[in-house]
Amino acid sequence: MPIDHVILNVSDFARSKAFYEQTLEPLGYGIVMQFGEGAGFGREGKPDFWVTHRGEPTVAHVAFAAPDHATVDRFYAAAMAAGGEDNGAPGLRPHYHESYYAAFVHDPDGNNIEAVCHTPE
Repeated sequence: MPIDHVILNVSDFARSKAFYEQTLEPLGYGIVMQFGEGAGFGREGKPDFWVTHRGEPTVAHVAFAAPDHATVDRFYAAAMAAGGEDNGAPGLRPHYHESYYAAFVHDPDGNNIEAVCHTPE
């Protein structure tokens, strides 16, 4: 059964909301729901990734599927422009599997955010 949604607790809601709005746009994600200091990002009206300010910040690894290598590249560029910290520039990661093309960034709270394409190009 697929995961319905993931929530990251963040230290600064406005900063994280702005970071994810810019970073996830190349993946087709946008804010589809918001309640106070909680924003749900998703596609086609379904929020499956949330950032919220409640309790201690989360430190996690979240990987978003990308349809192609160019989208991974755009994700990385958008994340860096939004203030993300490099944790692995776009490229093949053959130690995972021969077609694993990904990029990794740390968000403002240190979460490891990834975009990955499994399709060979």
